[in-house]
Amino acid sequence: MNPRRVKLLFLYIALLGLSAIFLMPFLWMFTTSLKGGEDEIFTYPPQIFPKAWHFENYKYVLELYPWLTFLKNSVIITFLSTLGVVISSSMAAFAFATLRFRGRDKIFILVISTMMIPYYTTLIPQYILFAKLGWIDTLKPLWVPAFFGSAYFIFLLRQFFKSIPIELFEAARIDGASIFQIFYKVYLPLARPAIITTIILHFITAWSDFFGPLIYLQSEENYTLVLGLNSFRGMYYTSWHYLMAATIMVITPSIIVFLIGQRKIVGGITLSGMKL
Repeated sequence: MNPRRVKLLFLYIALLGLSAIFLMPFLWMFTTSLKGGEDEIFTYPPQIFPKAWHFENYKYVLELYPWLTFLKNSVIITFLSTLGVVISSSMAAFAFATLRFRGRDKIFILVISTMMIPYYTTLIPQYILFAKLGWIDTLKPLWVPAFFGSAYFIFLLRQFFKSIPIELFEAARIDGASIFQIFYKVYLPLARPAIITTIILHFITAWSDFFGPLIYLQSEENYTLVLGLNSFRGMYYTSWHYLMAATIMVITPSIIVFLIGQRKIVGGITLSGMKL
């Protein structure tokens, strides 16, 4: 056998083994969601597959809590915050990449340096601000800040915009295009891989956010899906099979979005690092 094929064969076997290891937690979670109760879950020796497949666990979970309300809140927060991040971060990145103004590089460094500030150090000032605005127990604290940009995505998009030849910007200006027209009609179409990367990464972050809703939301009608999962955890008892069933339903959209856009994520991040 060709040595190159032998090497590839061992490589594929190793990759399959690693894939199986990474998929084991998801498989355990899925099979646990279909088990009958604690006795079957914590039996010894452990059994991965249930003795009987209890698909009614999913029906029970849907009937136990207002999941459609939780879903609506999650969709609203995720959509608006993703829209805000894309609009604000792309416009800021375009300015840092193409426009020349006094102190541009210093301001950019200042923006990037905010990534080193721990989130928890700004939590109390933010909470006080939102409380004074009357936004506590509303969805606004979870999506309005997104319209002020994200340092990480500003950096990501700025790097991509700098990889676009500046001659395109200058030619468009000579043709009489405004700054906004250049941004909207020239740069945004070319930056589609980076924009899609931004959308996917922020979607997963916003959809799976637990700490933000936990801090700002108090009424059950404002809960998100992730916060609703916490309802299955009691002080003395946890229904693990129902919790796993709910978790499967909550993480499925993130998995689907990631699987659909994984190539765009790799391509967008790779292209964004072409020019510093």
